[in-house]
Amino acid sequence: MGNIFVKKPKITEVDRAILSLKTQRRKLAQYQEQLEVVIEAEKQAARDLIREKRKDRALIALKKKKTQEELLKKVDAWLINVEQQLADIELASKQKAVFDSLKAGSDAMKAIQNEINLADVQKLMDDSAEAKAYQEEMNALLGDRLSAEDEEEVLAEFENLETEITLQSLPIVPAQSVSSAQETKGTPEVQPEAESEAESEEDELLNLPDVPSGAPVLSDGAVEDVATGTPRKTKVLEEPLPA
Repeated sequence: MGNIFVKKPKITEVDRAILSLKTQRRKLAQYQEQLEVVIEAEKQAARDLIREKRKDRALIALKKKKTQEELLKKVDAWLINVEQQLADIELASKQKAVFDSLKAGSDAMKAIQNEINLADVQKLMDDSAEAKAYQEEMNALLGDRLSAEDEEEVLAEFENLETEITLQSLPIVPAQSVSSAQETKGTPEVQPEAESEAESEEDELLNLPDVPSGAPVLSDGAVEDVATGTPRKTKVLEEPLPA
C-alpha cells in the first residue's frame, strides 16, 4: 500500500540518450562476436582448401576473411565512439549535478544574507562592545580585579610556597647522629690500662690516714746522746688523737 504513493522518477532526454547508446553498444558487441566467428570460420576453410590443393577456393575464403576483418575494425571504431559518448554524457551529468548543488548552496547563502542586515550586525557589535566596556568599568569600581602590585605579591607568595614545598620534600638528616659523631670524633677513647691506673690511684688516696684537725702537742722524752752516751730530755711533738 505504501508503494502506491511513491513518486516515480521523471525520465529525461538525457536518460533516453544514455539508454539508446547502451543498447547500441550491446548490439555492436554482439556483432563483434559474430564477425570474429565468421573470420575464424573463413580462416579454417582456407586451411582445408589448401590441404585439398584447391587454391582458387582457398583464395576466395581468405578474401572473405579479409573483408570481415575490415568490417570488424569499423565495428571496433563504432564501439569506441559509443563508449566515448557515454563517458561524456556521464561526465556532463555529474558536472550538472555539481553545478546544481553549487547553485543551491549559493541561493541558500543569498537567502541567509538577505535575512541579515549589515546595519543590524554593526549595531549588535556596538552593543556588545558597550556592554563589555560597562562590565569592565563595573569590575574596576567594585575591585574585582587585582592591581599590578597585587599580582606581583601573589606571584611572590606562589614562589615562596613552591620553595617551601621543595624543601619539605628533601630527606631529613638526623641531628642526634651528627652530634654523636662529632662528640665521638672530639673525645679520645679511654684505654683500659688508663682506667685501671686511675682506679688504683683512687684506692690509695682512700687508704691514707686521717689528717689531724688540731695543733701538735709537745711531750717530754729521753733520748740518748750519741756523742756522750748520756741520756737527755727532748720535747716530742705528739699528734692529738683524731676527733
